[in-house]
Amino acid sequence: MAGFGTRGYPRSRGRTWQRTGPDRATLGIIGAICAVAGFFALGIVLGPVAMFCGWQSMGRKWSNDRDVPALVALILGAIDTLLALIALLGAATWGNGLL
Repeated sequence: MAGFGTRGYPRSRGRTWQRTGPDRATLGIIGAICAVAGFFALGIVLGPVAMFCGWQSMGRKWSNDRDVPALVALILGAIDTLLALIALLGAATWGNGLL
């Protein structure tokens, strides 16, 4: 009987997890660049982007083989986001006329 395209073992094409998109090293570098750029402009946007890229670059887990750019992106992105939130909350006080 014909196999109708089966390859001799029961894995389907949807389960082979073909890698598409940027690799982990590239995501770590992109995240580090976004984190550094976020200190100068658009920190409220670039900080979470840097944290996301760093986390994805680390493989969405804390492992022993951490890449340096991924860890830098994650930490600097968190600091960047925190500083941007503090700056926004400081600008929204009663004395500055926003509220």
